[in-house]
Amino acid sequence: MKLGELSFFDTASKRMDYLGTRQQVVSANIANADTPGFKAQETASFSSMLDGTRGGGMQVTDARHIAGSAGPGNLRVSDDAAAWETTMDGNTVVLEQQSIKSNEITENYRLATQLYRKGHDLLAVAISGLR
Repeated sequence: MKLGELSFFDTASKRMDYLGTRQQVVSANIANADTPGFKAQETASFSSMLDGTRGGGMQVTDARHIAGSAGPGNLRVSDDAAAWETTMDGNTVVLEQQSIKSNEITENYRLATQLYRKGHDLLAVAISGLR
């Protein structure tokens, strides 16, 4: 049995993938902070990724169907409705808000990796019986 087949490890891996995708979106927002008319983007929630809806995107019933608009990692990305302000040129990226999001993502990623590592350590103890 592979570690990825265990529910705990699968969820932790998905969480890290989600956070990586969310960090790409925040990075794109920061890169476009001076682009006139650019709207800050945000990913769908992690729970929507877990339940398979990918944030309300178009569902496909066959692998040959064309996928709907989705961001990195096939996760739905939409305009950030919680953007703090809009500049006179129509840009909604606020660097302070994006910095806070980036820090939250970093801390959540660190937590997910620590949980993954602890789960691996517990599994190794259970298998080997050694501490």
